[in-house]
Amino acid sequence: MRARLYRGGVVTDAPVSPAVVLVGPPGAGKTTVGRLVAKALGVGFLDTDAEVERAAGTTIPDLFLERGEEHFRALEHEVVTRVLGEHAGVVALGGGAVMHPGTQEALRGHMVVFLDVDVAQALPRVGLSGVRPLLVGDPVARFNAIMRERRAVYEGVATLVTPTTDRRPQDVAEDVLLALVARGVTTLDAAAVHEVAAENAPASRIRVTGPAPYDVVVGRELDAEVDAMVGEAATRVLLVHPAPLAARAEALGRSLEAAGRTVVRRTVPEGEQAKTIEVVTACWELLGEHRFGREDVVVALGGGATTDVAGFVAATWLRGVRLVNVPTTLLAMVDAALGGKTGINTEAGKNLVGAFHPPAGVVCDLTALQTLPAADLRAGLAEVVKCGFIADPQILRLVAADGGAGAQDPRSAVLRELVERAVAVKARVVGEDLRESGLREILNYGHTFGHAVERTEGYRWRHGDAVSVGMVFAAELAHAAGILHADVVARHRELLTMLGLPVSYPAGRWEVLAEAMAHDKKVRGNALRFIVLEDVARPTVLRGPDEAHLAEAYARVSD
Repeated sequence: MRARLYRGGVVTDAPVSPAVVLVGPPGAGKTTVGRLVAKALGVGFLDTDAEVERAAGTTIPDLFLERGEEHFRALEHEVVTRVLGEHAGVVALGGGAVMHPGTQEALRGHMVVFLDVDVAQALPRVGLSGVRPLLVGDPVARFNAIMRERRAVYEGVATLVTPTTDRRPQDVAEDVLLALVARGVTTLDAAAVHEVAAENAPASRIRVTGPAPYDVVVGRELDAEVDAMVGEAATRVLLVHPAPLAARAEALGRSLEAAGRTVVRRTVPEGEQAKTIEVVTACWELLGEHRFGREDVVVALGGGATTDVAGFVAATWLRGVRLVNVPTTLLAMVDAALGGKTGINTEAGKNLVGAFHPPAGVVCDLTALQTLPAADLRAGLAEVVKCGFIADPQILRLVAADGGAGAQDPRSAVLRELVERAVAVKARVVGEDLRESGLREILNYGHTFGHAVERTEGYRWRHGDAVSVGMVFAAELAHAAGILHADVVARHRELLTMLGLPVSYPAGRWEVLAEAMAHDKKVRGNALRFIVLEDVARPTVLRGPDEAHLAEAYARVSD
């Protein structure tokens, strides 16, 4: 009989044995998932590769080189056998450890999980630095050969097989934890497992490709990520932030100064009031006064307006210096802070002056959402729902699953996944179309009418609230034009209402709204262009819609 594990400790009145043993090829995520599972259970994690290196007094590549694979495998088997009888936590085996017949026998009776992965994701995870002796040469061919040789063995020793391709570590960890719940190994219940897995999850890293690729990091307590993105070459940092974030800016400034940099803080107005040429000019003067050079960096800490104006400052100083965005609102995390669009407002309209200037990186620290006003969180969810309608239906399912409660809880696993999914949608789109020449237009779903509402209201409406109504208008327009089924229109109203977002706008204002839309950036050849849906995740462009259809859509969103 084995020791039973409980969150926070191990009952020691039974023989010591691991709670779970993870097996799989290099790059499957054994170490990342193993540490996550161990933390959730409150027990230790042990990687047998590290134990082999400790026992040998050298690295595995050097052990291969100096003594050969046969010696390495014998030592590895000795270490694995010992660990299986001594360690009461979570154990990850080296990729080839299962090939030893004695190890296969030693694994009998244990909870063994095979983490499966395809070559396209395994190799980027392990890197091609030469530290994996068996992947030297042609890594793709070698990995595929290894899997042909080992797959049957992995599956033969496994109690559970779970894929890791295209999955987050916390989702894989949740599979493992649920299996442990089913075996009675842990007292965590199924509901708690989901929260615990997300709670302990490492930061997610989402790559935005394109001419100037960068990472978007999603997680908690991420000041170290900001420091890494600023980089060692920068000797000066302009930290732009609104007044309410002064304390947070001071703490981040101290973190950046710890590496010997000079940090210059600049307070800007809140919201759209920051996006003026006067604010930009003041920042330019500050950069000149402190002699900022091309190697120096602008850091934007705040909501979408802050990242917009700070991005424009970075884009225009010395024809472009590096920018790191640290969004503190949900709206900025999933929209304004990534994609490289920067800009300011003029009397003629919103964001009409700007530049495409991709950041060096974006850090989405979810801790900031815990102090975000509920109304602002809800407004940000409009952009999340937009991503669901144009590209990722799972977003819509996640929102609806608990009546919108998880989406509105800043500490929930649901909201974290929604952020990651929305970021992934935008990253995928802007990576293919930085300058909005084609595909990127789909991100404007709900924005043509939404921007008109903002301008009509003197920007007193929250952007997300305006986009929420704009999406309903676009859905009604598509339905009036015979493009979209009524059920999808109803789904817009249902989900947005569930989140407490507006789905209507006062009647009697069509003329002023039409005038505002005529000035929208999406107008081509004096013809209105709307992004509409043919179905969920099937966006298209509606050019020059019929006036009768526009009137019908407005009537349906009017209150």
